[in-house]
Amino acid sequence: MPPSRTFIRPTSARLWAAVLSCAAAGFGLTRSHAYELSRLPEYKVEYKVTPFEPLRMYGSGLNGLGDALARGFQKFQPDAKFENRYPSSDGWASGLEAGIADIGISGREVMLTEYLSFNETFGYDPVTVPIATGAADLKGRTWALVIFVNKDNPIKGLTMKQLDGIFGSERSGGYDGLKWMPQRGRGRDQDIRTWGQLGLTGEWANQPIQTYGYAFTGMTNFFQLAVFNGGDKWNPNYRQYIEYGTKMVADGESGRAVDSKHMLAVDLTKNKYGIAWSGLPHAADVPGVRPVALAFNEKGPYVLPSRETVQNRTYPLSRNVFMFIKHPPGQQVDPKVKEFLRYVLSRQGQEEVAKHNIYLPLTAEVVAEQRKKLD
Repeated sequence: MPPSRTFIRPTSARLWAAVLSCAAAGFGLTRSHAYELSRLPEYKVEYKVTPFEPLRMYGSGLNGLGDALARGFQKFQPDAKFENRYPSSDGWASGLEAGIADIGISGREVMLTEYLSFNETFGYDPVTVPIATGAADLKGRTWALVIFVNKDNPIKGLTMKQLDGIFGSERSGGYDGLKWMPQRGRGRDQDIRTWGQLGLTGEWANQPIQTYGYAFTGMTNFFQLAVFNGGDKWNPNYRQYIEYGTKMVADGESGRAVDSKHMLAVDLTKNKYGIAWSGLPHAADVPGVRPVALAFNEKGPYVLPSRETVQNRTYPLSRNVFMFIKHPPGQQVDPKVKEFLRYVLSRQGQEEVAKHNIYLPLTAEVVAEQRKKLD
């Protein structure tokens, strides 16, 4: 359920410039000072970890956060040993399936193929534990998705259902983990193809909405999970781009013409009837676009992306970074794994997240929900 805290909808170009300025300047605060963590539970040792049972983490190092949490845990558990390997987020499932890891780590949401391979190996699903909120204003750090329009577009805010209508298409269902759910389908009558369907009048009323975004990546998977309710059918006019500055961009002029920087700085800037999704850092030096405030539903509040609203979850397209564990039905979680995750999901563990200065700490509500998974 969305939080009930009320926010004012800033929509002017001046306020958008302030959002980007604050993001670039870090709000004048280090992340360790920006968050109220006193409501999180204190970590107290319940199971003493010995050096004869090393904890093995495998997957993404989360830009050093995995090892930072291990060192923080060792302050309370000095005998704890870690054997960590960090090939990439794509390795978390194979590490658990091969028996060379106790904890998988990933900077993105689970893919369908990962659910399938894990379930086929063990006969049950992985326990998925968000351990931090993704970044708001740092490129390449599980950034929150942001909806952008041309600076001349008068739209004030959009709901998640409206985003589905704009970017999505008629579908017969959606995935919940590896289960196909027909009740997550929707009809063509919910498609939104003109700006007039969103309440714009005058010259905007009959103009078609041109959609822009990314080709398939972990970010696209998140968009489908969060906006399409697990579906994967897009508006037929959806134009795909690649994250700029990565190995996915082809060499030469044609490669640069299809990356996400080109999407915002050239295509959306020139097309006032377009709409795109990307991230705050990608638009920091693009004056021709602005973000749109989002709401979970028509009741609001409509919230712009910022470090504060991403961290406190009032912004609907905030993301997570994850740890994954094996938890066979009817059995207890491995005691050393449970103890480490109890630390990660504590005030001291989330202080390490804040001090690490990349990802954002979890809220007390999210921590409480995740700790229940360890029982």
